Amino acid sequence: MMHVKTPAVAGLFYPGTEPELRNTVDRLMQTVSADSEVRPHALIAPHAGYQYSGPIAANAYASLRPWAAEIRHVAVLAPSHRVPFRGIALSNADAFQTPLGAIPVDTERVKSLAALPHVGYLDAAFAEEHALEVQLPFLQRVLDDFSLIPLIVGDAEGEDVAQVIETLVADDILIVVSSDLSHYHGYAEAQRRDANTTGMIEAMQADDIGPYDACGAYPIRGLLKAAQHHGWHVKTLDLRNSGDTAGDKSRVVGYGAYEFY
Repeated sequence: MMHVKTPAVAGLFYPGTEPELRNTVDRLMQTVSADSEVRPHALIAPHAGYQYSGPIAANAYASLRPWAAEIRHVAVLAPSHRVPFRGIALSNADAFQTPLGAIPVDTERVKSLAALPHVGYLDAAFAEEHALEVQLPFLQRVLDDFSLIPLIVGDAEGEDVAQVIETLVADDILIVVSSDLSHYHGYAEAQRRDANTTGMIEAMQADDIGPYDACGAYPIRGLLKAAQHHGWHVKTLDLRNSGDTAGDKSRVVGYGAYEFY
């Protein structure tokens, strides 16, 4: 019997019906005009409710539009918000479902990752996790058919995450790291902190980024180390916070969109 991971936050973080979700993502994407001139190897995109971080995430995914037919597999590395564990978790699912349909999992690549140190199956890490799930509808609307390599990153060393990414790098694979930035500061303080974190990302200062800078600090560290190894460049596509989109400015969450090429 096929094991399908059902959505945990449909109707909460994003619309729960196919027509409304399709229209929401398309509307967000239509507000973004800039397309990338080079094929991105990796993205960092935020993972809050779409009313908060959707406009920033759209800037990340817009960079894929010219290259949609070339991307056949997507590895999403998201932090764990609900289940504490060490290492990097894999899913036993054969597909991940959203209101837009089911995305097949690249089970062969997932199996190959299980042989790496600090990597193992832990379905509990995926059960209620939003950080991976909210990326999927954007991918479904932007790309042609693709398979998914889902990963939840717990307390993991940057070198271990980089090893996973290095194993996956290929011409037809996109790496997506899911992360928000600072949490629950005033607007001006959040802008200062997030500008500093963006500077560290642009300078590839992997070891300097901590969980208070970005909730996806551990997967970001791994991506930066892999990017350094491959000689990739990074471009900041958008940097805002919830005070700019749908929240008040007294207690905001920061969001950034970045592409690596």
